[in-house]
Amino acid sequence: MKQKYFLIILLIINGLGTVYGFWWYKFQLKDTPYKYLIFVPDSPMATLFFCIAILFILFHRRSLLFEGLAMVSLVKYGLWAVGMNAVSAHFGYPIQTTEIMLMISHGFMAIEGVLFAKFFNFKKWQFALASLWLFHNDFIDYIFGMAPWYPYLKENMKIIGYCTFWLSVISLTSIYMLTKHQVKYSIDFKQERDSLK
Repeated sequence: MKQKYFLIILLIINGLGTVYGFWWYKFQLKDTPYKYLIFVPDSPMATLFFCIAILFILFHRRSLLFEGLAMVSLVKYGLWAVGMNAVSAHFGYPIQTTEIMLMISHGFMAIEGVLFAKFFNFKKWQFALASLWLFHNDFIDYIFGMAPWYPYLKENMKIIGYCTFWLSVISLTSIYMLTKHQVKYSIDFKQERDSLK
């Protein structure tokens, strides 16, 4: 996982996924007030944070803020999208190729967030900012009505908002426990290269 070529592959895959994610939100973004734009495309923002964190590493730098944002966002929105599509199927919405692809790709998002807890890290203030980002997004989505469009679940938005809040709590707690209680592995390419000389 910490090999440079593998990180480049992940960067490309997540970069393409980010572009597709923003495209998926295009209709909702057209109807979104400018002040809320950054808070609407949740999953693309999560993969964007991940891409930025990887870019820092590839250039022999670290951004613990983006690493923290990436981990908690990948887990939360990965699980959220899988859950929403599963609930949609339960309510009779036809699950087609696009929905299956979304469930698989978002499932891998959550897995990325967990796996990279071995390498990524954050300080307490950075974790606090990541927490604020998630909870603020929940507030914007379900108080100001900026949640992703699922018209067939509109009448259930209150319970979805409630579950989403607790998903934020679970995601934050899980990542905090993983990062603070796992043995950390180096992801410094220069350090590894020097050790081989």
